[in-house]
Amino acid sequence: MSVSEELLGEREIAGPADMEELGRALGRALEPGDVVVLTGPLGAGKTTLTRGIGEGLGIRGPVQSPTFVIARTHPSLSGGTPLVHVDAYRLGAAVELDDLDIDVTGSVVIVEWGRGVAEHLADSWWEVEIERQVGGRGVDNACGEIAVHTVELDADAPRTVTISRRP
Repeated sequence: MSVSEELLGEREIAGPADMEELGRALGRALEPGDVVVLTGPLGAGKTTLTRGIGEGLGIRGPVQSPTFVIARTHPSLSGGTPLVHVDAYRLGAAVELDDLDIDVTGSVVIVEWGRGVAEHLADSWWEVEIERQVGGRGVDNACGEIAVHTVELDADAPRTVTISRRP
């Protein structure tokens, strides 16, 4: 597997620019067949990290959340590895991911909200967990959802990112 030891483990990310820079470093290290499962709450920075990964891979953008289309393929600008960006939030089961007919062996596949759904795509994968404090209190609002104004206020709040190999 391709990601170096210095990128593994837990780190603090100060803001979106640093999240993109971490993504660029990951993108430069990832190879065809690599699957990255991104986990974190709404507004944690999953798409921001993926945007950086895309830049590191040298793909054609822009990288935006694929929430409504489920998956987007971004070809390389230089004949390199394409990026497949998947949002598994609305998928009910791993079998629905199979229906997308993703070229896992020839692409780098990033799956947001992929824990419990995307692990069957490869024998081993990268797991990136992003944690953030919400509303300065470390909890969501009373309804269990993140209020839009809270996300905006916390956009530059630090994140804790943990990168690990599975299994």
